[in-house]
Amino acid sequence: MTTTGAEPVRPPAGAQAVRRALDVLHSFHDNRPDLSVSDLARRLGLSTSTAHRLVRTLLAADFLEQDARTARYRLGPAVTELGRLSYHQRGLHLAAPELADLAERTGATADLALRSGPYAVIVAGGSVTPKVGLRRPLHSTALGKVLLAWPRAGETGPLALPPLYAFTDRTIVEPAALAAELARVREAGHALNDGESARGVRTVAVPVLERTGHARFALAVRATPDLITDARLDWFLSRAHACARALEVLLLPPADRRTPEEGTAAAPEAAAPR
Repeated sequence: MTTTGAEPVRPPAGAQAVRRALDVLHSFHDNRPDLSVSDLARRLGLSTSTAHRLVRTLLAADFLEQDARTARYRLGPAVTELGRLSYHQRGLHLAAPELADLAERTGATADLALRSGPYAVIVAGGSVTPKVGLRRPLHSTALGKVLLAWPRAGETGPLALPPLYAFTDRTIVEPAALAAELARVREAGHALNDGESARGVRTVAVPVLERTGHARFALAVRATPDLITDARLDWFLSRAHACARALEVLLLPPADRRTPEEGTAAAPEAAAPR
């Protein structure tokens, strides 16, 4: 419970149940397999009976469905419906042809992501496949660095991230080092992930900027170091920037778009670390 002045601010009635139900749904992130009630209880730190009540409620509302053979649970049709509605409401279906063209021109995988808490969530592009999770940590990916370097209003800075996990020996794991890296990203106008999330993978990413200078999305081109070489880096970046500008027109309302005179990736003042 928090307070504002002398008056306590209490969560609304039923908020804990809603939070727990949402936590159940979030347990299926990153393409996790079907889960049993005991799996969910263990992951969420709940009793089996509490987890079972939550699951039955979500099942009745079609947010979960149960495999008749295994009795395990997966995300239900209501989640699919809302996901598709959100996909079209954001205009992301318009991005698919641009990303496909970028991938064909470069021979690399092209992805578009937005921020969700400490993650970059890939919402369109070549990595959106049934076998690949859509969430990427912000600190170890080019997509994430772009979203951190050009944060939108209300988004927290690198100091507010959870402990930075090392995926390889190149992953940045110190907040101060990450802050310095983000300063370099803003100055350069792009981010580079050179084996920080997985060995043998090189990614360059650029922002899809609003008129305010903040990144609505991040656009990445991913391949191996043999394809995205130092000598060809500028070539890949020029095509990524061109695609990002096209996506600004397709995905942003006219009032939020930059004018052609406003440059390619002018960095706004960095938000104070939080």
